[in-house]
Amino acid sequence: MSKATSATESAQRSLISAKELARPRNRRLYYAVLTLTVIAFAAAFLYPLWWMASSALETPRQFAEQTPTLLPESVHLSAYKDAWTQMDIAHFFLNTVYYAAGGWAIQMAVDVCAAYALSKLRPVFGNIVFAGMLASLMLPAAALLVPAYLTVNDLPLFHINLVNTPWALWLPGAANAFNIYVLRRFFDQIPTDILDAASIDGASRLQVLLRVVLPLSRPVLAVVSIFSVVGMWKDFLWPLLVLQDPDRQTLSVALHRLSTSTTQVPPTEMIAGLTIAAVPMVVLFLFFQRHIISGLSAGALKG
Repeated sequence: MSKATSATESAQRSLISAKELARPRNRRLYYAVLTLTVIAFAAAFLYPLWWMASSALETPRQFAEQTPTLLPESVHLSAYKDAWTQMDIAHFFLNTVYYAAGGWAIQMAVDVCAAYALSKLRPVFGNIVFAGMLASLMLPAAALLVPAYLTVNDLPLFHINLVNTPWALWLPGAANAFNIYVLRRFFDQIPTDILDAASIDGASRLQVLLRVVLPLSRPVLAVVSIFSVVGMWKDFLWPLLVLQDPDRQTLSVALHRLSTSTTQVPPTEMIAGLTIAAVPMVVLFLFFQRHIISGLSAGALKG
């Protein structure tokens, strides 16, 4: 199939055919509706972020006014400064970075090995294990809180209490069923002939994984990494249960604790803390938004 034919077919896959768009009236109506739809969705998603970032620039008196304003009457950066220093946001920010980095490393190690084994090594009862992993996605997360907490409170066989330790966050999320599914789906598309050729050259199973499979899987590894980091960063309920020591809490849990404490925190200062907590994930998405779609839909090789 030629590139011209392919481009023609892709151009025809739309709600309105090219013949209909050739008419000036239809074209104007189409682009008017498209523009209004894009503006409406952009406003629905971006306005809460804008309100949060701009409200922290106001004084508490301006924030308390009943009539909301799109732009602050005057800009004051003191709320961000006070949130970073007085609320000790920097400490909790570093805590969250540490937990997210450790959780990402452990998740990648466990999920990649599990997906590689299920896809290429084909162990006995591998399909049953994989089906059990997918079945766990059907359960609501809240239903697993009690058994997970009892497990980390008294680790079976070792009888170790992991509460108030990073392992209470890292171990329960190590085997992520969704990440394993995405990775296995990608690994299945890698031709077995490539792996057999590496084995004939003397590569072990581990070397095949590290030197052949992982370099071919960079798009999907980027997607899984983003999901892992975002999941660890925004998680609230589980860290609230297992991180009871205030000094070891994540940013989301610390902000909740400060908002309900007896010490009165100005609303603009609290909103500034929420903005600081949201900025890293927004920046991460803006930088890697293309990798999310391309990594989920890309094949291992393109012929």
